[in-house]
Amino acid sequence: MVVLFVVVEPMTQCSVGFHSRVEGAMASDVITKPHQLVASDRVEGTAVRRPNGDMIGHIERLMIDKVTGRVSYAILSFGGFLGIGANLIPLPWGRLRYNTKFEAYELDVDDEELKRAPSFRADTDFDWGDRAKEAELHRYYGTPPYWGGF
Repeated sequence: MVVLFVVVEPMTQCSVGFHSRVEGAMASDVITKPHQLVASDRVEGTAVRRPNGDMIGHIERLMIDKVTGRVSYAILSFGGFLGIGANLIPLPWGRLRYNTKFEAYELDVDDEELKRAPSFRADTDFDWGDRAKEAELHRYYGTPPYWGGF
């Protein structure tokens, strides 16, 4: 039997989903037990901040390796006003870390470094089929590529 459930989080948002019926002592553990997993749609829109808490932008979307299933990049929306004129900056996923204090992803870079970073406009897309461009991203941020070696 499939049951529709609604989880209401205090004064923030409501999540709707499908869940198979779980009976017995474990039924409440399914919904209430804390864990480290997060749904991709909950990451999209999450703030990106500097270590001091200053806002940089937000995560527009994630890029996931189809074969390994690992997140390879977070696309950071940076600059602009209300989404207009913003640059989209692909960040190697390893450059971000989640800061529970700010409930945001943390990135230790200044505005000038972000302005020089490889980026693309919202009405275009990064050429994900060009390994040379991806390698350039990793060299810029000083991180090894997710596919191994340079």
